[in-house]
Amino acid sequence: MTVILARTMLRSPEDLVMNEAEPRAARSQGLRASKVPEVILLFWIMKIAATTLGETAGDLLSMTLNVGYAVSSMILIGLFLLTVVVQLRAKKYHPILYWTVILSTSTAGTTMSDYMDRSLGLGYAKGTLILVGILAAIFLIWRLL
Repeated sequence: MTVILARTMLRSPEDLVMNEAEPRAARSQGLRASKVPEVILLFWIMKIAATTLGETAGDLLSMTLNVGYAVSSMILIGLFLLTVVVQLRAKKYHPILYWTVILSTSTAGTTMSDYMDRSLGLGYAKGTLILVGILAAIFLIWRLL
């Protein structure tokens, strides 16, 4: 059982996505081909690494290169929008594209959070309440659609 679980958790993300021949059969069964990897142990390791890199890259741009949080946020939101549009237009899963979107999301998000806290002076508590409110509104709208 442990060996089977380990093999399942450590499979390559490319192996876990429907191949080119499967979408037609999947559609006939009411399934859609996925453009995201299966959530396994390696997914979470990659997610943690991408989030950490996002924080570091955001600080590199805003603090080390002295661009500032507002300009960094605009640059990184633009990069995020570009990567997410390309991801949404893709016909199938591309690991590099998927993780580029994840990285651009975490980079833009952490820099925006720093801007809210440090530049706007909202602090972590108010910034958290604002972001939780935004997430709740998005989930509500998403649920209603």
